[in-house]
Amino acid sequence: MLNTTALDQLLLLDIETVPLAATLPDMPDNLQSLWREKIAKTLPDFEDAGEAFRERGGLQAEFGRIVCISAGLFYTENGQYQLRIKSFYGHDERELLEGFLDMVQKISAKNPRFQFAGHNIREFDIPYICRRVVINGLALPAPLQMHTFKPWEQPLLDTLQIWRFGEFKSYASLKLLAAVLGIPTPKDDIDGSMVGQVYWEEGNLERIAEYCGKDVLTVGQLLLRFKGLPLLEKAAVGFV
Repeated sequence: MLNTTALDQLLLLDIETVPLAATLPDMPDNLQSLWREKIAKTLPDFEDAGEAFRERGGLQAEFGRIVCISAGLFYTENGQYQLRIKSFYGHDERELLEGFLDMVQKISAKNPRFQFAGHNIREFDIPYICRRVVINGLALPAPLQMHTFKPWEQPLLDTLQIWRFGEFKSYASLKLLAAVLGIPTPKDDIDGSMVGQVYWEEGNLERIAEYCGKDVLTVGQLLLRFKGLPLLEKAAVGFV
């Protein structure tokens, strides 16, 4: 599938999410109850629901929100692939979603055959974005109306699914794939488990956005590796 896909038809993306509140008691009473109900069957008896919320609340679109979406587009210059990356981030989720959706609309109008690309976006990033768009009362653009596509027609290129090669049980992180495929990773600061802490304790959105953009860069490198093409030089990456 990847061999027949032109890189300049892909919109690479990654999202960073945090719990809706710093702690479970800061949530509305009804959502606190619903969180406890949701995790009751999976939460070990010795684990605290509040601690579980801090660690996992951001992973569920009903109890978390997006604080950054980084998107990347390949283009060629002097016969070489380069990657331009833009991040939408902020405390106002609706505003950053509007910026991202506007970009999707413009890309779709210019190139109706484009596809979203990323690591585990089929099971996490894309559904999360769609749910938060609906929760924020925004309209889903046609490319994100996944429920209208047949499974094999969804405009998604997922590097996790490519790596699975038809097998569905295993999971390989982006960091692991970069390591085993010899891709230098620029992720030298925080990791995904620290995003909520960085947001709620430091309020450092720029740090989160930089981390998110580096994930998009790593996805781009992974796609080049899958296609047997030279990896990007650092100088070829444009952050905007």
